[in-house]
Amino acid sequence: MTISTDRRSVLLGAGAFGAAALLGVSGQPLRAATPSQGGTLRLGIGSFDSGETLDPQATETKFMQNLQWQLRNNLIEVGAGGVLVPELATSWDSNEDLTVWTFKLREGVEFHNGKTMDADDVVFSINLHRGDSSTSQVKALAAVISDVQATAPNEVTITLGAGNAGFPAVLSLTCMYIVPADDMNFDAGIGTGPYILESYEPGVKSVVRKNPNYWKEGRAHFDSVEMLAIRDVNARTTALQTGQLDAINAVDPSTANLLGVMPGIDLMQTQGKVHYCFSMNTTDPLFSDVRVRKAMKLAINRQDMVDKVLNGFGSIANDQPISNAYAYHDGDIPQHEYDPEQAQSLLKAAGAEGLATTLHASDTPFTGAVDAAQLFSEHASAAGIKITVSREPEDGYWSNIWAKRPFFATRWSGRANEDLMLSLAYSHEAIAGGYNRPLGTTTPSMPPWSPLGRKKTTPSAARSMPNARC
Repeated sequence: MTISTDRRSVLLGAGAFGAAALLGVSGQPLRAATPSQGGTLRLGIGSFDSGETLDPQATETKFMQNLQWQLRNNLIEVGAGGVLVPELATSWDSNEDLTVWTFKLREGVEFHNGKTMDADDVVFSINLHRGDSSTSQVKALAAVISDVQATAPNEVTITLGAGNAGFPAVLSLTCMYIVPADDMNFDAGIGTGPYILESYEPGVKSVVRKNPNYWKEGRAHFDSVEMLAIRDVNARTTALQTGQLDAINAVDPSTANLLGVMPGIDLMQTQGKVHYCFSMNTTDPLFSDVRVRKAMKLAINRQDMVDKVLNGFGSIANDQPISNAYAYHDGDIPQHEYDPEQAQSLLKAAGAEGLATTLHASDTPFTGAVDAAQLFSEHASAAGIKITVSREPEDGYWSNIWAKRPFFATRWSGRANEDLMLSLAYSHEAIAGGYNRPLGTTTPSMPPWSPLGRKKTTPSAARSMPNARC
């Protein structure tokens, strides 16, 4: 990404009906071949929380995800096209039954405090996500690890409870950053990343400056990066248009085309894996019958959602998260089509004719979520379903509404591969980790964190599962 003072670009990462992750960029077109060096990059981020910290265990929002990766690195990075590439690990290999994985570490990498990274730092960082006392968002996925050992100064060996060919992808996840061993002062921001923390005020602003000793070539082009927490999409867009910001996230798809025709703005779309959805709690009496849940799926017109809510910057999902952005997407699965008559028939068979429910939404999960909820209400009325949309406050949506109501709007980011996506959000492990748990229950070692950060989108319509978030 390059920056200049005379041009603005808008990058649109789109997906299915519910999740078009849009990024507006002020500067030269992103296709510029040679990045400029120096200057300050000013980012406006709409996803943030005033209670966030730099604890690697709890990277919740886009703001924190961006800040963490400005400051820290993982062992493995997700490269272009979702391919895993070496980062702080230079290579990895396993035994024949895929239960023991050995990671060779990059030598000579320094933390911001001058300490040279070694295997002890990696062992400490991974163990943050293991054990009863961990509050990590990826604790359930890290539970497959039975042992982590520093087997040489620059080598770490991880033993799993069972064979797992896809295990290296776990180490690329948000939260799996490498920090100095035994240093619990996470808010100091010490890492091996491209920038050094200068200041951070949760829910307001962060400032970082270039790390002069950064080990990765061709990265860290700016002298400094400033991020501003701006929840209102119109305020972010105006700040981009007037040159107060160089880039914003979550562009409103309904106005994206207007930005695209403005002088000096390039409008670009890229495929991603984010998906938007309306989640039903299957333990709630209203949604405990699978026929009711299927009726809700048939009562939503996905194409209408893509056209009117995403303004065409998206694609249709099919009540599951694996879109054609994933390598193993199955395009032969029959698509759930809008069929209010069949939906009405299913409700009658379930003894739920005239079903009435409240859909809780705000634009916090995704820009346009409230409009999408209203549109769903219109679609469902043809099936005799009455959906009352309750517009909830933006602040506190994740802690007060998400997973606290039987029916609510949500968003999930994509992950590096299908295994991670399904395991993190739709599995027994997801229940253990607190992401997908029955209403009213809690996991003692896992507080109810809000959504993680993500890329392109694939909207699911109504989704029949307990509670889900991104």
